[in-house]
Amino acid sequence: MAQGTADDIATINRISAVPAILQVVTEMTGMRFAAVARVTQTTWTACAVLDKLGFGLQPGGELDLVSTLCFESMNSHLPIIIDNASADPLYQHHHTPKIYSFESYITIPIWRTDGSFFGTLCALDPEPANLRNSTIQSTMESFARLLSLQIDTEENLQRTETALVQERETAELREQFIAVIGHDLRNPLFAITTAAERLLRVHPSPPTDVLVQHILSCGNRASQLVEDVMDFARGRLGSGIPLTLCECPDLDKIFSHVISELQSVHSQRSIDSEIGPLDGLRCDSGRLAQLLSNLLTNAITHGCPGGAVRVSARVINGVFTLRVYNQGRPIPAEQLPHLFKPYSRPSTDTPQAGLGLGLYIASQIALSHGGLLEVASDHTQGTVFTFSMAQP
Repeated sequence: MAQGTADDIATINRISAVPAILQVVTEMTGMRFAAVARVTQTTWTACAVLDKLGFGLQPGGELDLVSTLCFESMNSHLPIIIDNASADPLYQHHHTPKIYSFESYITIPIWRTDGSFFGTLCALDPEPANLRNSTIQSTMESFARLLSLQIDTEENLQRTETALVQERETAELREQFIAVIGHDLRNPLFAITTAAERLLRVHPSPPTDVLVQHILSCGNRASQLVEDVMDFARGRLGSGIPLTLCECPDLDKIFSHVISELQSVHSQRSIDSEIGPLDGLRCDSGRLAQLLSNLLTNAITHGCPGGAVRVSARVINGVFTLRVYNQGRPIPAEQLPHLFKPYSRPSTDTPQAGLGLGLYIASQIALSHGGLLEVASDHTQGTVFTFSMAQP
């Protein structure tokens, strides 16, 4: 069987209405065999069958095309209706009723919406039937039009699903490639930053120290970008952000250090913090520090330049909550659902550094901890990112 015919059979069998159509055809006509057939210039193949006769034909079964009346219907573009073949002047000596031992027969062409011929909706029985003087023909023609529309719908759906699968495979390969490249960039970047640090420490030279410091800063920045790419790939490829969970007695000090580092880099900005006692939290302190750093960097970058940024961290009733506030223009409501997607950035005319992965990685760290990262933004409170995590 050709692949195209196999695909047509699969398409017909995905149309849920087909069994009901065949059942209605047999009930209306009194005939005990009904089928949807794919007919080409060379083949007749059953796609769906309702056989109460024991005719012996199953989906995928083929008949000799020239032995069928569907061949004539395809060429004439007209239905064929026979009430009683033995008494019909056109068909009483025809080879087809004799080959298949039927008296009553009906075949309705199925035309695709583009005008091409697909096949037929047909029925037969060894007993005569009153077909011509009834609504059977118009009903079956309506079924044929319905099948034509459904065939197109199913094929379009299959094309869309195939394209989606291919796109997912391409995306996964792309992300695997990114992960491999990120992994392979680590070693040379580590060598660059280590060499720069050694030059500054062991071989200081005022004329070149500024240049070496610049190399070190660029190397550290590139290393951070690589780590972001690696975290992105882990999140997208399904393994998630890796964690090392343990009791963290000094999480408050770690958070204070993150805030101090960013304050020193952005000395013109005001960062207020309220870090409560955080003893006994079970977490990956390094990853939570990364989450806070990403949220703070985002707040400083996109908040009002003259407005303060506030950080609060506390445990209340067994729930750890970390909030980062910034003042400024609210984020439009339609952008909020997309903020934690990769490469998402607020709309702005100002060129922005980085890869746009900070909030995505923060959300993945939250998920890996079994927590939730949310955002709210309005004119009253500004923008608030909230990470919450229940403690066992």
